[in-house]
Amino acid sequence: MMLMNDRAIKVGLVLAALVVSCAWGQMGRRWPSEKKVVPDPVTGVPLSFLTTGPAEDSKIYPTHQQWTTDGKWLIFRSNRGAGVQAFAVNEEAGDIVQVTESGYIGMLCNAHRSMKLFIMRNRDGSPGRTGRGAARGGQQIIEIDLARLFADSAAGTANAPSAYERLCGTIPPGMSTRGNMAVDANDQVMYFSVTGPDTAELSAGQTLQEAYGPRRMGAGPSGLRSMNLRTGVVKTVCNVGFQIGHVQTNPVATGEIIFCWETGGKAPQRTWFVNADGTGLRPLYPEAPYEWVTHEAVFNRDEVALALVCHRQPGANDGWGTAGTPEHPTGLGIVNLRTREMRIAGQVPVGNPGRSDWHVAASPDGRWAAFDDFQYRLWLIDRRTGETVLLADLGHRTTAGDHVHPTFSPDSTKIEVQCALLAPDRRTLDICVVPVPKNRLDHTYPERLVP
Repeated sequence: MMLMNDRAIKVGLVLAALVVSCAWGQMGRRWPSEKKVVPDPVTGVPLSFLTTGPAEDSKIYPTHQQWTTDGKWLIFRSNRGAGVQAFAVNEEAGDIVQVTESGYIGMLCNAHRSMKLFIMRNRDGSPGRTGRGAARGGQQIIEIDLARLFADSAAGTANAPSAYERLCGTIPPGMSTRGNMAVDANDQVMYFSVTGPDTAELSAGQTLQEAYGPRRMGAGPSGLRSMNLRTGVVKTVCNVGFQIGHVQTNPVATGEIIFCWETGGKAPQRTWFVNADGTGLRPLYPEAPYEWVTHEAVFNRDEVALALVCHRQPGANDGWGTAGTPEHPTGLGIVNLRTREMRIAGQVPVGNPGRSDWHVAASPDGRWAAFDDFQYRLWLIDRRTGETVLLADLGHRTTAGDHVHPTFSPDSTKIEVQCALLAPDRRTLDICVVPVPKNRLDHTYPERLVP
C-alpha cells in the first residue's frame, strides 16, 4: 500500500512538472508587474516603464495600432517565452500575458473595432522565422480573441490555443510574403505584400525597377493582396515595379492603403497610396531627388506624417546620391490625403546634436506631432503653434538594440516608445509610455489658432 502511494506521488509530480513545462510557453501565461515610473533624466517627465525585466521587449512597428480597442493593453513582442512571441501588458496594473504560443510572421495587427489580434504564421503551425522574418506561400492569417484570453488568464483557466484562435484564411501557394500586412479600418479585410509569378503583370503606369542604392535592394516586381477575413477569399489590389516594404491602412477610412518602396535607405519614390480595389495608385508625397523621405505613418482619416531626414553634410555621396542634406527643407512633414497639401510641422532646433527627425508620429486628434532623433531622444511638436520641445531624453541610448519608434495613444495624451534607459547592458529594450505633460494638454490658444 505504501509503495502504491509513493508511486502515485511520483506520477503526480511528473504530471505536475509536465503541466508547469507546458504552461511556460502557453497562451495566457501571466507575468507579474514589472512596472516602474522614473523621471526622465533631463526633462523630468514621468516615464512609465511597463517592462523592465531581462527579456528583449519591443513595440509593434509604429505604423500600426499599439493599444487594444479597450485602451487598457499594449501588444508587444518579446523573447521571454519560447522564441519570439506576442505579449500584452496592462498599462495600469502592469500584468503581462502571453498572447501567442507558436510564433508569428511579420506584423502584429490589433483590430480597430474589437478585442482581436491578427497574426500570420506557417500553415503547419510552426513559427518559422518569427517577428519580422521572411516566409514563403501557404501562410495562414489567424484571429485571436484577446478578450476571452485575458479573462481566462486572469481566472487561471487558460485553455489550448484552439479556444482563442480562428483561421481567417490561407495565402495561396506560390505567393511569397514577409508578413508585411495591415488590417482595414472595418476589421473585415487584411492587406499584405507578396512576390511571385503573378506579380509580373504590373498595374497601369508602373515600370519594372532595378535594385537601388548601395544595399542593392528595392527591385520589383511585387504586389498587394487582400484577404476577406470572413471568407478567406484573396484578391489582387495592385502590382508594382518595385519592392514593397511597410504596409499600413487608414485607421478611420475603410479601403485606403499606404505602403512604401523599400531600398534600405533613400528610395526614388518612397511613399505610395492605393485604394483597396486597385484604383488611385499614386505617390503619396511626390519627392524630389534631393529629399530623403522615410518612416511614413498614417494617424487619422486625412493625414500622414513622414520624415524628410537631414543627416548628411552638403556634398556627401556614399552611393545614395546627394539627398538628406540641410541645403533643402527637412523636418517632420504632414501630408493631407484629400488636398495633397504637405506642410513641415517641426524640426530639430538648429545646431542641436540630435541632427534630424527620424521616426515620426502624430496624434489622432491632429493637435500634436512627435519624432525621435539621431540621439534616440523624443521630441514633441504643438501643431497649432509650431513649438518644438524635447519631451524626453530617454538616456540618449544610441547603443540600444533598435530606435525609439514613437506612437501616440488613441486618446492623443501619451506616446509609447521603446528604449534602453534602464537596461544594464544599455542595449536591451523595454516598453515605455511617455505622457504629454498636463500643462500642455490644458494649454489654451488664441481663437485664431483653433481650427
